[in-house]
Amino acid sequence: MLINAEPLCRFVTEIFLSAGAAQAAAKETADHLVLANLKGHDSHGVGMVPTYVGNIGRGNLDPSAHMAVRRDTGAVVLADGCFGFGQVVGREAADLAIARARETGLVCVGLRNAHHLGRIGTYAERCAEAGLVSVHFVNVVGHDPLVSPWGSRERRLQTNPFCVAVPRDGDSPIVLDMATSAIAMGKVRVAYMSGKAVPDGALLDHDGMPTTDPRTMFEAPRGALGPFGTYKGYGLALMCELLGGGLAGEWTMQPGHERIGTVVNNMLMFVLDPRAFGGHEAFQREVLAMVDYVKGAAPRNGFDRVRIPGEPEREAMAKRSAEGIPIDDNSWQAVLEAARQAGMGEDAIRTGVGNRDG
Repeated sequence: MLINAEPLCRFVTEIFLSAGAAQAAAKETADHLVLANLKGHDSHGVGMVPTYVGNIGRGNLDPSAHMAVRRDTGAVVLADGCFGFGQVVGREAADLAIARARETGLVCVGLRNAHHLGRIGTYAERCAEAGLVSVHFVNVVGHDPLVSPWGSRERRLQTNPFCVAVPRDGDSPIVLDMATSAIAMGKVRVAYMSGKAVPDGALLDHDGMPTTDPRTMFEAPRGALGPFGTYKGYGLALMCELLGGGLAGEWTMQPGHERIGTVVNNMLMFVLDPRAFGGHEAFQREVLAMVDYVKGAAPRNGFDRVRIPGEPEREAMAKRSAEGIPIDDNSWQAVLEAARQAGMGEDAIRTGVGNRDG
């Protein structure tokens, strides 16, 4: 089915309100999730609603929590998400970093104990729109590992996102936002719910053999996600674990920590004002010239043109804003069940579904 963004935002907001969130937090979280869908990242979109509602019910997500600063030395800030909506505390941490980088030129902010942050590119884009460069190392804890280290068939890591954004004067920023696994776990979930295969090279079955069947991640005997780019992706995933988790969060996937089935992110982000170098115009000149040079390369067979990071998301957003957001039936039924779990009555659900305009 296709659902338009605006009514979908309203419906998801109502679900979070029914689950106990305040209006501002419910809307901000819903808007973030739907924006992920609009940009083509269904893995981080409204398909996460059942997880959020379930964690509110189990006491693993506090819908009223806000970021709290635990340590502040000027250019280094440690903040605690207090297990609140990641979309709320993540944005609060990004706003703090933006304000501080404008004062100091460079800031390092560690955010710990955030419930699922969603699409990390959202925070990087926020920094870039303020004219700032940002680098984000993120780990995932609270549940069993999903990703095997390079050379192993056993799970030891998570999908550990890495993100970098570079601003462009008068144009959209360049945003590299990626899981360090071959694909995001949410993409495996979407494939599983829709009965589709995943791309080659993404999964290993229980015996360590390559497979395209997403059931290996959800049904016994379970396999593992592999890292992207063989040992390179594994190395970057480990760095996200050590910096986002070990340094900022003091909470990594090592088995000394309890795994209770929730989704917690720790993030270490560096935010830099390019003007601190004194060569903003020269920097932008190089950025724009390099982008033109790269995009001017002749495409190979099967490609219409060369794109830069962030461009596929903008193309997806234009298409889905016009045509609607595709959601498979199984994922949609899970969202409706989450609405019931949150306490929405059948009349309210029917009203929300009936107003989806899709």
